[in-house]
Amino acid sequence: MSNPTDLPGPSTLVLTLPEAPLPDATMARVIAQQNNAREVDYLLDYTSLPAPVRIPRPESVHVMVADVDDLGEWLRVLGGEIHVSPEFEGVELWTLHTQTEPGADGATTSVLVSVPVPAGELVMDWIRAAVKR
Repeated sequence: MSNPTDLPGPSTLVLTLPEAPLPDATMARVIAQQNNAREVDYLLDYTSLPAPVRIPRPESVHVMVADVDDLGEWLRVLGGEIHVSPEFEGVELWTLHTQTEPGADGATTSVLVSVPVPAGELVMDWIRAAVKR
């Protein structure tokens, strides 16, 4: 048997096709998501802000932090406005709406930093002052 077709039993022809390219709109979203992730990674490299969970999206990067003090660190470095969700199951979701500093091209990346806060929890006044009324 010198030829693979000489093997006993049926042969299966395997045809491989090149991977289909992504449509232009999808590719633009993927590139925007990667750019946003990179910008926040740069920010974290020089600020050491807490960011245990980062979820990049084409329009922003979501960051989940462990406690309201971590949210305060982001507020101290970048500023912004905090939105508080309605209470559900005894917890409110506090989300800081902020952005990175403008890059060389003037573009910024929107960053949403969120933390669950037990309803009625004592929060430092300077953090509470950033809550949108």
